[in-house]
Amino acid sequence: MQKTAFPIGAVLRYFAIALYVLFALFPIYWLVKIAVTPDRLIYTEGTQIWPSNFTLDNFVSVLFLTDFLVYFKNSMIVSLGTAFFTTLVATAAGYAFSRFHFRGKTIIIALMLITQMFPLLMIIAPIYKIMAGLRLLDSLTGLIIVYTAFNVPFATFLMQGFFDGIPKDLEEAAMIDGCTRFEALRKVIFPLTLPGLAATLGFIFTAAWSELLFALMLINSDAKMTFPVGLKTFVSKFAVDWGQMMAAGTLALIPSCLFFILIQRFLVKGLTAGAVKG
Repeated sequence: MQKTAFPIGAVLRYFAIALYVLFALFPIYWLVKIAVTPDRLIYTEGTQIWPSNFTLDNFVSVLFLTDFLVYFKNSMIVSLGTAFFTTLVATAAGYAFSRFHFRGKTIIIALMLITQMFPLLMIIAPIYKIMAGLRLLDSLTGLIIVYTAFNVPFATFLMQGFFDGIPKDLEEAAMIDGCTRFEALRKVIFPLTLPGLAATLGFIFTAAWSELLFALMLINSDAKMTFPVGLKTFVSKFAVDWGQMMAAGTLALIPSCLFFILIQRFLVKGLTAGAVKG
């Protein structure tokens, strides 16, 4: 009887995947673990796998005794607004770069690439001065404008990749049948780019949701703070309220998780489709 070869390669592959999953999920586990640990046990049982006592007091305090819901609302407004406007502009620009040849196209693409090379610390002062001149400091609208401006180049190249993967023959056939270019885009191309739109929305929403530097520099009042900036309110001069901070961080994971659950059926296809030219 022939012996079956031991699939050492498959075992190593699954072992490596398991290690990666553990590495990725461990911070989330530790976040939740500290969030449900009573304050008196955080330092005495901080290294234990699970606290001896379990409490939800930190979540109650965050929700009802702090301005977390204000920060949460502001982050939702900024993140959804940024994702919408960035995807709208990037879709139009990506389609133009993919389908049309016009004078200055290469220069525009090069300039968009260059904007991604500058570190944020280098341009935060000019951005602050511009927003001050426009009277958009301490404004969620100003924050959306800045986030959109900095995310449009990346999103444009991402959407261009998706459009490049769709044959031009489909549009030409639709226009031969009597459709205008806009009708061909709406009826034929747009449904095919839903995976790309989902992937772009997911990336931009996550980037805006977790952004700290611009929000910290451009927002001054507590009423306009987004969640990443609001976390600093849990840090006082002499102590850090680790329990409430971790509880706030745990609650802040919910929107991103729900958002990706809603778009996950498009996401996997979109991530691969935009990387390969058809």
